[in-house]
Amino acid sequence: MNTNEPNSPISRRTVIVAGTAAVVGAAALSARGATSPRTSSSATPADPATTPANPRPWGFGGFALDPLPWKEDALAPVISAQTISFHYGKHHKSYVDNLNKLVDGKPYASQSLEDVMRASAKVEADTGVFNNAAQIWNHSFYWKSLAPNAKAPEGKLLERLKADFGGVDECKKALLDAAKGQFGSGWAWLVLDGQKLKVVKTGNADNPMLRGAKPLLVIDVWEHAYYLDYQNRRPDYVQAVMDKLLNWEHAASQLG
Repeated sequence: MNTNEPNSPISRRTVIVAGTAAVVGAAALSARGATSPRTSSSATPADPATTPANPRPWGFGGFALDPLPWKEDALAPVISAQTISFHYGKHHKSYVDNLNKLVDGKPYASQSLEDVMRASAKVEADTGVFNNAAQIWNHSFYWKSLAPNAKAPEGKLLERLKADFGGVDECKKALLDAAKGQFGSGWAWLVLDGQKLKVVKTGNADNPMLRGAKPLLVIDVWEHAYYLDYQNRRPDYVQAVMDKLLNWEHAASQLG
């Protein structure tokens, strides 16, 4: 019998007890106080149908790497599967691994990722915690900001883009300018700041939420986001993302 199957009613402890009983006899089994595997609560695994697969947003017992919302090759040729493999599987994963090490045994370990970001941003000694937590959040939001066969903005979002920028093209130009103008590593964001849509840029792991703005979309302008495909041509990468991959439906869902 395979006792490792999730639906097996017999635990390893029960099997050991039962095996010992077979050797030493029924009297010894009684003396050990063995219980039926069907009545022992410790011997029956939780029913996977009623157990939450992910009881906290960022993983069971620690922060976890969110799955991509599409396959690694889904954004090609704008962003290659090779870039996604390195960007997601190496860079993004390393932030998750680093954060779990940094918060082990600390109050941060039981907090939500956003709470960790906000709290650690205020403590100079926890800069490493902030950098890794914010990079996890930023990257997860970036993946959601991209979509194969992305649709043009419509409805309420389109009206807001017209009112606050003059139109979609003007918003794209502002995003391109922010991405090009970000010196070194960072991010170009479309945000809701108060009652107005704005484009802002942040460096390194910074996030506009820390200044009260609500992110709607983001474009990653760290070199690892585009260098394998575009080398030093950051504007070409940003323009291609905006023309082919920018997930305006995600922005609309964040706008509410």
